Amino acid sequence: MSTPETPESEPAVDATPYVTIVLPCYNEQDHVIDEVERICRAMDDSGYTYELVAVDDCSTDQTLARLREAAPRFPNMRIRAFHRNGGSGTVRRIGTQEARGEIVVWTDADMTYPNERIPELVRILEKDTAIDQVVGARTTEEGSHKFLRVPAKLVIRKIAEMLAGQRIPDLNSGLRAFRKSVARPYLRLLPPGFSCVTTITLSFLSNQHDVYYLPIEYSKRAGKSKFSFVSDAYRYILQVLRMVMYFNPLKVLMPPAIWLVGLGIAKGVYDNVKTPFYLANNTIIIFVTGLLIGSLALLADLIVRSRSE
Repeated sequence: MSTPETPESEPAVDATPYVTIVLPCYNEQDHVIDEVERICRAMDDSGYTYELVAVDDCSTDQTLARLREAAPRFPNMRIRAFHRNGGSGTVRRIGTQEARGEIVVWTDADMTYPNERIPELVRILEKDTAIDQVVGARTTEEGSHKFLRVPAKLVIRKIAEMLAGQRIPDLNSGLRAFRKSVARPYLRLLPPGFSCVTTITLSFLSNQHDVYYLPIEYSKRAGKSKFSFVSDAYRYILQVLRMVMYFNPLKVLMPPAIWLVGLGIAKGVYDNVKTPFYLANNTIIIFVTGLLIGSLALLADLIVRSRSE
């Protein structure tokens, strides 16, 4: 299947940049050029060779026209135009696959992230080769549906921390830099929507790649949010469980299996104390269900460990 993008322009300066910045753009006509200018100014001052891949995700406003009009002012910018809306995950996956840089940066075009700090993320990766990803960990929450979003994200993050076995200050920040060589095997796992950032975080953590969290400020977004609380929160939870199942299914399946087997044994003891040599039907069902889930967990773990990737 062919990809839904069309090359619009190629960078005129450096064919082999050190940093590739992937910028998804969807209905950002009023501020996309301000964001592009902010990113390019910071990268020009940093001394790093770079390319900015601005991907228009089939916007219904003048975002693409504004990018084309401004292209001569930004020789390091490449423009990609999607023929259909693929979602931010699709944009980031294709942008990363096509990246020419050794370091790939993800960010947004809605003025929420301090993109002038992108060189700082790159420097951390450059100075410490043990770190494979740097995440801009937000210290405030300025998104839409704040009173619902904050507790929901906290619950999802705690579930992810429990399953991943380590602390995660920000699970789904859109500002991050990582080594392309490390991320390449996990790109095919990226979903099309917002949970792609959750996926890349859990992929790294589940495979023992070091992730560094850099505290950043998070501003109120420009324009209208594309985040849907109910559907996107549901997808976040599913993606957390899916990723941990993909890399470590025992963490998801074995706890309920052990709990059910233990409950079945305790119930069996109770049944025999109450009525000697008697096991209730629900006792047998609970115990057998625990054994079945435990067997499934071991089988899934065997499949994961026998996978050659």
